[in-house]
Amino acid sequence: MSHRNLSRRRFLQSTMGTPLLAAVPYWFPCHRSVAAESQAANDRPNIGLIGVGGRGMADSKQAARFGNVVAICDVDLKHGESAKAAFGGTADVYQDYRQLLDRNDVEVIVNGTPDHWHTKINVEACLAGKDVYAEKPLTLTIDEGKILRDVVEKTGRVVQTGTQQRSEKSFQTAVELVRNGRIGRLQQVWVALPWYSTKGGPFAASTPPETLNWDLYQGQAPERDYCPERTHKVFRWWYIYAGGIITDWGNHHVDIAQWGMDRDLSGPATIDARGIFPNEGRPDCFDTPDRFFCRMTYSGGPDLLYFSAIGEKRVYGTEPGDDTPQEKLDWLFGDDCPDEIKTYDRDGIMFIGDRGRVFVNRGGVYGKAAEELAENPLPGDAWRVRPSDDHMSNFFHCVKTREEPVAPVRIEHRTVSACHLTNLSIRLGRPLTWDAEKEEFVGDAEANGWLSREQREPYTIRT
Repeated sequence: MSHRNLSRRRFLQSTMGTPLLAAVPYWFPCHRSVAAESQAANDRPNIGLIGVGGRGMADSKQAARFGNVVAICDVDLKHGESAKAAFGGTADVYQDYRQLLDRNDVEVIVNGTPDHWHTKINVEACLAGKDVYAEKPLTLTIDEGKILRDVVEKTGRVVQTGTQQRSEKSFQTAVELVRNGRIGRLQQVWVALPWYSTKGGPFAASTPPETLNWDLYQGQAPERDYCPERTHKVFRWWYIYAGGIITDWGNHHVDIAQWGMDRDLSGPATIDARGIFPNEGRPDCFDTPDRFFCRMTYSGGPDLLYFSAIGEKRVYGTEPGDDTPQEKLDWLFGDDCPDEIKTYDRDGIMFIGDRGRVFVNRGGVYGKAAEELAENPLPGDAWRVRPSDDHMSNFFHCVKTREEPVAPVRIEHRTVSACHLTNLSIRLGRPLTWDAEKEEFVGDAEANGWLSREQREPYTIRT
């Protein structure tokens, strides 16, 4: 056993058994939120829900603590009617989001649509004078993020990205420990995602349900025949609708990594990524990778190693994944990847300094620096995160005060950009050099052509 693996085992044994600071699950309201929920009825904004499937419905229930649901939209009317019943049966139901945005009485939008619809709806909601709680991943492309950032700045609307880990104590604690030097000089950051199998297909075309407007669901994406596997949870495994696990969970964990690195308003300088596509070359199959490894370098900062954790293989509406052949793993990780990463067994963010480590995920924050925090708290003049103990509560507070929320577009665009850059390096099959200030590739016309995608009419994004 190498010294590195031995150190890892001792670290896990000493810190991983019980979380030192358990994260508050994001679906439980904190004490501050309870007070906000009890505000007077005439002080509660009217909410319009757009996209009320699985994640969208969860967000909607959170939002209903702070406002009145008066309008619901989903391209699948079955979802819309189900949500209407869940919120008291009085809200109006639409299939076309534009009818909802036209309502002057709707002040707040909760956008829980699939990824390829996020930006267009967010942009049009801002232009219609609405504030928005926007599910992640924030965008489908890097250029979409630039557009949305400009619109938010121009309109002054409040837009909170659904990266709720920014409002969880364990992640805040880890970031504060790192930013205040409790593990010394930051040398490297690991971001490990859960591994969901994307093995699946080919899927046969079928007739869309009568309740589903299939053309509207597809939106800007290239037109395809309907099959159930292009919708609901597993839309994530098609590049025309999403970015796979790299943007889905990645938008959460990369956000915390760049926050701790003090790089959440910039981005990497170089990106070198490889991915394994279980259905490569097979038509009508999921087409995003499930295993990947990416090394990103940051100007004046540590490297970020970004990968899927082998111990977190899960099946999410797909076929079970097979073990990856050793020769594929050797190619995937390259020559200088730490051995520990090749068999990493849990998702989360590991900050590695020259005086220790801090690991954090939704179970808690771990490591000697966290262990010692109770006896050796950060001083009064330490750098601190912006206070928030409930992500939806923070959003509605900012709707009222017009403050910037804790997960604003200008930051979360940079977060998801790093995820998009990983996908682009994988899809182009080579390393990339990125100018984070200009937000373009250096001397690479082909790569710059991937910053946006062709959009199907009439669903193009217009400002």
